Amino acid sequence: MNNKTLRVLSIVDGTTVDGPGFRTSIYFAGCDNQCPGCHNPQSWDHDGGREMTVEDLFNIVEVNDMNVTFSGGDPMLQAEALIPLARMIKESGRSIWCFTGYTFEAVERMRYPARLLDYVDVLVDGPFIEHLRDTSLLFRGSSNQRLIKIEPSRQCGKTLLWEPEF
Repeated sequence: MNNKTLRVLSIVDGTTVDGPGFRTSIYFAGCDNQCPGCHNPQSWDHDGGREMTVEDLFNIVEVNDMNVTFSGGDPMLQAEALIPLARMIKESGRSIWCFTGYTFEAVERMRYPARLLDYVDVLVDGPFIEHLRDTSLLFRGSSNQRLIKIEPSRQCGKTLLWEPEF
């Protein structure tokens, strides 16, 4: 196991708003985008929440036995410490969705965030833009944000979007 710690604001068990199906959503502290109109401005503080170990977080994921979403704040700001948790989650057979205020293209140019994407199934990318807010969108707040299938996008060299299967 890994004893690195992460700053966690909250964990929501059984949510259906952060990706398909019932999920365990882990909200991480810290966001540098500070988007006007953000629904979670308390997440901006990098020192917010509490420290939790990778092992403690994985134990919660195991007990809940659901797929997982990383949100925040911005998980990319803790990507290096988050990689071991993401690896354990994927090895346990669960999917991972991740929300970030960065674009997919920007994340791919960042050392640890790009490595974190090795374990992410779908990335919800881009900052929240208040004048593009659209409450009819699935799993995102503004129309500039994309639901990107990571592995297929990397394999074919172009951005492929996730679509619901109903």
